[in-house]
Amino acid sequence: MLATIQTGIFSQQVLYDTLLADCAQTPGAIVTFTGLVRDFNADGPIEGMSLEHYPGMTEQALIRLATQAINRFSLQNAGIVHRVGKLANHEQIVWVGTAASHRKAAFDAAGYMMDTLKSSVPLWKKEFQHGGAHWVEAKSSDAQAALSWLDGSES
Repeated sequence: MLATIQTGIFSQQVLYDTLLADCAQTPGAIVTFTGLVRDFNADGPIEGMSLEHYPGMTEQALIRLATQAINRFSLQNAGIVHRVGKLANHEQIVWVGTAASHRKAAFDAAGYMMDTLKSSVPLWKKEFQHGGAHWVEAKSSDAQAALSWLDGSES
């Protein structure tokens, strides 16, 4: 299992290779997701963002999330990498990978991890826009996505 907070860019290939190498047997499916910093929000264009975290607590939350996904979806392996610090538009911000015997479990687990990450991991985003900066408030749609995994409506 891989669960990391970092400031620097990551190699999707290295993360994929690590995810696969740490499987006890060859999985039938690997699903990865890489999120990028968008260059806009609901109010128009942005000029990047900055992410802050709570050291120690954030890493533990990522480990807990990956462990939950492994157990819930019977994964062979899972990984999460999230960047913090100042990020420019279009830069990588998050990577999630899942390895499972079957594709449905791998896809579902990746969706679960991304949907749950936004509401369960202590990360705070500040967007730069129009020469200023503002903290990004949690979206009700993110909370709803995470809750859908609890009530089974995610399918």
